[in-house]
Amino acid sequence: MAFNFGAPSGTSGTSAATAAPAGGFGGFGTTTTTAGSAFSFSAPTNTGSTGLLGGTQNKGFGFGTGFGTATGTGTGLGTGLGTGLGFGGFNTQPQQQQQQTTLGGLFSQPTQAPAQSNQLINTASALSAPTLLGDERDAILAKWNQLQAFWGTGKGYFNNNIPPVEFTQENPFCRFKAVGYSCMPNNKDEDGLVVLVFNKKEADIRSQQQQLVESLHKVLGGNQTLTVNVEGIKTLPDDQTEVVIYVVERSPNGTSRRVPATTLYAHFEQANIKTQLQQLGVTLSMTRTELSPAQIKQLLQNPPAGVDPIIWEQAKVDNPDSEKLIPVPMVGFKELLRRLKVQDQMTKQHQTRLDIISEDISELQKNQTTTMAKIAQYKRKLMDLSHRTLQVLIKQEIQRKSGYAIQADEEQLRVQLDTIQGELNAPTQFKGRLNELMSQIRMQNHFGAVKSEERYYIDADLLREIKQHLKQQQEGLSHLISIIKDDLEDIKLVEHGLNETIHSRGGVFS
Repeated sequence: MAFNFGAPSGTSGTSAATAAPAGGFGGFGTTTTTAGSAFSFSAPTNTGSTGLLGGTQNKGFGFGTGFGTATGTGTGLGTGLGTGLGFGGFNTQPQQQQQQTTLGGLFSQPTQAPAQSNQLINTASALSAPTLLGDERDAILAKWNQLQAFWGTGKGYFNNNIPPVEFTQENPFCRFKAVGYSCMPNNKDEDGLVVLVFNKKEADIRSQQQQLVESLHKVLGGNQTLTVNVEGIKTLPDDQTEVVIYVVERSPNGTSRRVPATTLYAHFEQANIKTQLQQLGVTLSMTRTELSPAQIKQLLQNPPAGVDPIIWEQAKVDNPDSEKLIPVPMVGFKELLRRLKVQDQMTKQHQTRLDIISEDISELQKNQTTTMAKIAQYKRKLMDLSHRTLQVLIKQEIQRKSGYAIQADEEQLRVQLDTIQGELNAPTQFKGRLNELMSQIRMQNHFGAVKSEERYYIDADLLREIKQHLKQQQEGLSHLISIIKDDLEDIKLVEHGLNETIHSRGGVFS
């Protein structure tokens, strides 16, 4: 959103359903001035063909509610309205649209009325050369009128015989203007989307949604072939709520279609229907249909009333997304405050959605942690079952091979196992690493006793393998000790036998 309070840069606010009737003009004497929207504070300038009254008037427009609402038909909802509020069925041809649309004459440029011409002349006289007092005080009055025109409020007195000029914020000299951007709708007329703005809170609308649908169905005449559906509900500033609806019409042969948005809007704009909607709390109704390329081109080529063409061209150049956004004028602090409230409301909705997404992510993270823990548990259980299955297979294979000689492949397997066992028992390889690991474990246990907050745990499978390895080492050492004991006994027997032999030989020689 671009703001420029230094020069005129907009026209009437983004009115929902009407356009600004005031016409713009190109300044005082455009043949002698250089700036596009500047004007002189000195004597009145020439108002020739290219001056004050020259050129075609640019019409204002209201973006957001007028787009697509110009296609109301002459018979309301269709040919069946007179006999039962039907929408004309599927074979009804769309009636010719009215030439004057609800865009406030945006796409037609009527000629200037004499009253508007007089208004422009009176405004020029009030700003440049009032003749109310006939002395030097008229110059002070002119500056005061200029100040009121800049502010956009007050009355400009310039002649005793002519009523004063009423200055509003729509006048082309009001400085409190800006050009912003609004998102263009992308729905088609066939989608049948119509927006109803209720002067109620969103919670009240949602709690009474079913009653609201029934009430709207009664507004449509209670026709059983029509069904009212709610597309969406959104909160607006000032405790208002936007409800998007569409109506589905069912034919006797079982097929159905959506009632066009322009047809439904034309029905809602009828005087008696509009009164019923107001009783339901509806303050505004509008269609939500996309603009045609011709309409967009017409909007961009003709600056709104009071907007400098240079500012308007710059706004088109600065458009961040020309495919989705369109420049719209903003006039006065009230319109700026309204857009600020809408922006705050959308920010809150986005924050609410982000909070919901954050909660969902946190829940998914918890589920992921639980799932990972279960996966690890199932892995350990699978490994335990695998070991148990292997032990069962070993015992079964031992029983099956009981009484048979060792085969060649079994001998090779035994050799490989002996080699692996030797590598495990080698002091410079796995045994040394195991001892180092055990020393680290002892150090960690020691530090854990000192610092209770630091705790380390060994995986159960690894601990089981370590115990098994240590058990095998202990069995090997026990077996080695038993062999050494047997060897010592054998050596003692040999020594004893040798001693007896020596004694027997000594007795013979003696």
